[in-house]
Parts: sequence; C-alpha cells; structure tokens
Amino acid sequence: MISIREILDEITQAFHQKEIKAPKRQAEELLCDLFSYSRLELYSQLDQPFPEEMHVVCQAWVQRRLKGEPLAYICGKVHFYECEFNVTPAVLIPRQETEILVDQIVHVLQQQDLTHQVLWDVCCGSGCIGIALKKKFPALSVYLADQSAEALAVAAANARANEVEVTCLQGDLLAPFQGKKAHFIVCNPPYISEAEYDTLEKEVKDYEPYLALVGGPTGLEFYERLAHDLPAHLHAGGNVWLEIGYQQGEALQEIFSSAFWKRRLVENDWAGHSRFFFLENE
Repeated sequence: MISIREILDEITQAFHQKEIKAPKRQAEELLCDLFSYSRLELYSQLDQPFPEEMHVVCQAWVQRRLKGEPLAYICGKVHFYECEFNVTPAVLIPRQETEILVDQIVHVLQQQDLTHQVLWDVCCGSGCIGIALKKKFPALSVYLADQSAEALAVAAANARANEVEVTCLQGDLLAPFQGKKAHFIVCNPPYISEAEYDTLEKEVKDYEPYLALVGGPTGLEFYERLAHDLPAHLHAGGNVWLEIGYQQGEALQEIFSSAFWKRRLVENDWAGHSRFFFLENE
C-alpha cells in the first residue's frame, strides 16, 4: 500500500511542475488539513499507509489547487495570529502581512486600560483583525462591519468559533456607525486600482472577491471617504490603523493632511514596503 510519504512526494512534484510557489510546503499544508494534523504529526506518520478512504478527497483537493484555487479556500480555513478562521470566496484570505498590523495595534492597546473602550474593524471580511484583538483583549468592545452580508456571516461564524463576543453590523464603510464614536478604528479597505487588478496573480484575480480588492480607478477612493468621515467618528486621542498599497504612502499623507490629525505615520511590512498607515487625533 502506498505511504503518506509517497503521496506527499507525488503532490510536491505535481505542484512543482505547475510552478506553484513553495510546492513542498503547500503539499504539507494540504495533507495537514486533510488529516487535521500539525506538521510534526504529519512527519511522524509519513511511513504509515495512506488511508484508502482519503484518496478521493485528496485527489480532488490537489486538482483544485493545480487549477489555481488558493489552498485556504480548498481547506476552508487559515491560521492567523494564534487563531483559526474559516474562509470562503466571500472573503479575502488573511495575509501574514496583516499580522504585522495586528502586532502594532496590540503594542498600543496593551499599554491602556481598555474598560469601556471601543474598537471598530471596518471592511472586516473574515473578521480576522477584530476577532484576534478581542481574543487578546477581552475587555475591549469590538464591532465588525462589512458591506457584504456573505462576508459578515463568515465573520460572525468565526467569532463564535473563536469564542468571542463581538457585534456585527452590515453597511458601507462607516455608514453602520452613524452618530457613534470609537476609540480605535482599523480598516483594510479595497485599495487596488482598476489598472492594477489586471496585473494580479491568477489565484487572487480569479478567486478572491473583486469588491474586497478594488477601490476604484485610483485605488485611493476609500481612503478619501475615510479622511472625510473619520473625524466625526473618533473620540479625542483616538487611533486609526489602515492597511495600504505599497506605493500609496505619500498619497495617504496628503489625503490625511487635515489639522485634525496629530500624528500620521507610514509603516513598512517585512519586505520593507509601505503597507500600513497610523493616525492619531488631538
């Protein structure tokens, strides 16, 4: 009978021939999700026979990946900031780079008394940012908002799965918060321009939700709306964190040039690219 090791080698080779990035790592991740193993458990079982009843599912998953479908959608989940999140094609797949953003927010929040403090995760998608922060800081009141009802359903399910209590609101950008204010706001809005969309990798362009990716002709449209609307929704001394495109730092400094903002700071990702924008008001 064929072993798990042999199946792993076959999948790795198939991914390599299709020029899938990190073919062995993705083959490992596929089998780990298939068996609900950690990588350590997978490697401890490599010489065991591959269960017959798993062959059909495994082959189907491999074929879907070879056609370009992201592994996260195939397996239906992703690990993000010590949490596990369900993902569907209704939401963007949480990126490792966004964990940097969560780390930056954690650094600020852990220095404050969060009793009666409110954080909004706007354009929340899977809810990964807000839910991870709520799990880290149970005293924080967290609201998740998204225009997509399908995305918000995924976020609500993720909150339940991670055993945190959050409030989910459907609506366009800050519309669900009319007349309300927050102490902290985080937003990862659509920021890709229409021209840039055509240059995206196939597995992003063909599978991830267009409305969560493309901000408009320039990609700056959501930031322009936020610059106009945020002052009415932020308590004094409040903080805002935005994820941005790697070439958008200078434009964001201009868009948020109002005297309302005491601090405006562009932060880089692991590759040294502009990726996050921090704002603090008076």
